[in-house]
Amino acid sequence: MDATTAPHRIPPEMPQYGEANHIFEMMQNMLEQLLIYRPEEPIPFMIDHLQQNNDNVPKIVVLGPPAAGKTTIAIWLCKHLNSNLLTTENLIAKEFSSLAAGARGHYQKAKGWILDGIPETREQALTIQTLGIIPRHIIVLSAPDTVLIERNLGKRIDPQTGEIYHTTFDWPPESEIQNRLVVPTGILELETAQKLLEYHRNIVRILPLYPKILKVISADQPCVDVFYQALTYVQTNHRSNAPFTPRVLLCGPVGSGKSLQAALLAQKYRLVNVCCGQLLKEAVADKSAYGKVIQPFFEKEMAVPDNIVMKVLCQRLNQPDCIQKGWVLHGFPRDLDQARLLDRADHRPNRVFFLNVPLDSIIERVTLRRTDPVTGERYHLMYKPPPTLEIQARLLQNPKDSEEQVKLRTDLFYKNCAELEHFYRQAITLNGDQDPYSVFEYLESGIINPLPSKVP
Repeated sequence: MDATTAPHRIPPEMPQYGEANHIFEMMQNMLEQLLIYRPEEPIPFMIDHLQQNNDNVPKIVVLGPPAAGKTTIAIWLCKHLNSNLLTTENLIAKEFSSLAAGARGHYQKAKGWILDGIPETREQALTIQTLGIIPRHIIVLSAPDTVLIERNLGKRIDPQTGEIYHTTFDWPPESEIQNRLVVPTGILELETAQKLLEYHRNIVRILPLYPKILKVISADQPCVDVFYQALTYVQTNHRSNAPFTPRVLLCGPVGSGKSLQAALLAQKYRLVNVCCGQLLKEAVADKSAYGKVIQPFFEKEMAVPDNIVMKVLCQRLNQPDCIQKGWVLHGFPRDLDQARLLDRADHRPNRVFFLNVPLDSIIERVTLRRTDPVTGERYHLMYKPPPTLEIQARLLQNPKDSEEQVKLRTDLFYKNCAELEHFYRQAITLNGDQDPYSVFEYLESGIINPLPSKVP
């Protein structure tokens, strides 16, 4: 584009398409593959790479000291994610380069792969990178050496089946199996201590190679807990370098703090604060064409039809500042039909938050609101009381803030809430009944970090 013609009117469909289809990440990944493999025919290579559709397959490395349970975790992840397990034994049975070729080719195209205990040294890690095996998630299990030595001492092996048992954690109930268990080699305290010393020497040289994709999990806890922490991590997406324009939707009942949180987000991230109700009031105050249509509904205290609301809202969201900076919307949609209207207009939020607040807290927040008719200043009898008795005496309550009206509006929101949550499947539900700045921190985390992958 010619910079001299700025500002450019970029259709909202363009950034939405780029984000939805991960265009930036796709181009970045293709460039990485070209630099790694340096094919003689780049175009066919890129076409083949795109046809592999391997963006969502697992590429995981599980590392850890002896007796940390890394093999068990790797096997469980393989079963849950339907992936291929690559172990040190695979390396012994095959040439490393042929295994790498398999990981790059068939495994990536089909199910993905999980490396168990590989790489063991920095040299192996660099070789893996050179061969184009790029993991997405690194899991490092950690536990005190004393715990690991004690675990190793309790290992027993069934010579007939090769099954591994433990005298404390996994002892077979059948006496026949118990009688034939043998002590494996290499589990004596001195031998385990030597293996641990070698592991600690190597791991500190390996970890700096994977600074942004690494998760350390304590192995000094039940194996099931370790597995679910590992599974949760591999289901998350890493933060991308792709340009990201937040389009935030805040949903919640009256008094849930939507307006405050929208103002905080707009202030910190320079988003456009779009309050649907305020837009309608401004249209009436400006005596615009839409305002003249809306005014009779205001005078009769009737709801403005959805098609009119959408025209006013779309007019605002199509402005260059909303497209370039992003927006935070609240007050619309309130039900499934409105959400569908917003979707058909190609104004799709990429972050949706539901602020849940119990009815008792809502009543306390809303029914104690008051307004000074002289200055227009707003007060709250509990959280922001008026400074003088004179001001307090003239305060007025909005009829909409009565307890009866609050209950009706809250019931209406929660009646429609389930359908909205189903429509916005990747919405994040937050507890809005806490300190506003704690809520803001959760909102920030949900906006900054990628949404979790939906892995079955």
